[in-house]
Amino acid sequence: MLGVLLALVVAAGGLAAADVADLVPGPLTTSPPPDPDPWPDAPGATLPPAAAGPVLAAAAGTDAPAPDPAALAAVLAPLVAAPELGPSRSVVVADAASGEVLLDEGAAVPHQPASTAKVLTAAAALAAVGGTTTLPTTVVGAGAGADGVPVLALVAGGDVLLSAGAGDGDAVTGRAGLADLADAVAASSARPARPVALRLADPFAPTGPVRPSGWTDGDVGGGFAADVTGVAVDAGRLDEREYAPRTPDPGLAALARLGDLLAERGVEVVGDPARTDPAALPDDAPVLGAVRSAPLAEVVEDVLLASDNTAAEVLALLVARADGGPVTPDAAAQAVVARVAALGVDVDGVRLADGSGLGDGSALTGTALVQLLAVAGREEALRPVLTGLPVAGLSGSMTGRLRDDPAARGTVRAKTGTLTGVTALAGGVVDADGRLLVFAVLADAVPATEPARGAVDDIAAALAACGCR
Repeated sequence: MLGVLLALVVAAGGLAAADVADLVPGPLTTSPPPDPDPWPDAPGATLPPAAAGPVLAAAAGTDAPAPDPAALAAVLAPLVAAPELGPSRSVVVADAASGEVLLDEGAAVPHQPASTAKVLTAAAALAAVGGTTTLPTTVVGAGAGADGVPVLALVAGGDVLLSAGAGDGDAVTGRAGLADLADAVAASSARPARPVALRLADPFAPTGPVRPSGWTDGDVGGGFAADVTGVAVDAGRLDEREYAPRTPDPGLAALARLGDLLAERGVEVVGDPARTDPAALPDDAPVLGAVRSAPLAEVVEDVLLASDNTAAEVLALLVARADGGPVTPDAAAQAVVARVAALGVDVDGVRLADGSGLGDGSALTGTALVQLLAVAGREEALRPVLTGLPVAGLSGSMTGRLRDDPAARGTVRAKTGTLTGVTALAGGVVDADGRLLVFAVLADAVPATEPARGAVDDIAAALAACGCR
């Protein structure tokens, strides 16, 4: 089995994938990591992931035999019927290479998806914006205010993963740094040689932070998301913890941080940070400095691995902006669904209330998930949807799951989803014969989270262990 898996992952990712299998030297490993920190369970919030590096997914397409649907159904029948999944569940399995549905248990029935909705947002962002695109954060000269003080405008470009200090070229979160931006502005010949005022020009949130209608004060106050702006330091976190409290206005907080950094470099900043209308900036505004995010493909992988709700929402807003529609949470959710439909995915019954799955009001079918995962396996431009999926026993929100199952650990790659009463899992698995399958399990009336998660994992583990012919 290891030889089959190695052939698949090396085809997808070369030495990095071989490194994962411990067959060449490197930092990645299939050795089980330490136990992850306990996961908080706040109402309406996805469970936080354990930190881990990116792991390459297996490529779709193989000469290994596909499972026989009848044999697969016989193996999965008692697991699909597990009472821990509650009365409202859907289980769908398809062959990744051909798209043939091998198991259909309520595939067309919409369910609340929780964070599996991020799979749609990730694919839509790659399709609309492009994986090589980087997101700029720019400072331009914006003329003078009514008091005659020169104004510098921080123009938001959608990077909410900025570093408060220097950028790190090897990171995704913090690839671009406000200290580097301040260096450029301070050194710019276009900078006025007198005190300046700072303004935020944010086309994503021109009048203040935005919040999808389904997000609650508990979601934001509990650190599961920040109110959304088009620029932020570390998604608005107030400290380095993954689920730290968030600043109430990440955009103005980033602007204030830039002001502090400019002051350290001898640039006198006067007045309080405030917003300005991005549409009012002159077309010929001089650029004093700019920094850029990691390529969007890497951002997408990071969002899926870390299940970052705030960054996922900004990805959805980027889709709306790229498609020329209103840049609002509601319009962004609709734009994501439209983009997924344009990829040939059946979106009948699909409804998104946000880009992350955090809030109430979203509905997703197993059909849509498995079709989209299969498309991502075939389309190179969408491949980060697969490569960003957490890996069982190794990374992200799958770190603590299936880690003791030798067939499933390292071969199940899936996006988790957990809300109060909701447990979901969608991704890919290499079966015992080396065939890549895609699957989705959605259950939105579970009696208890932990037993339901175990029942879902049993299905994924059975797929990994089953040749089923």
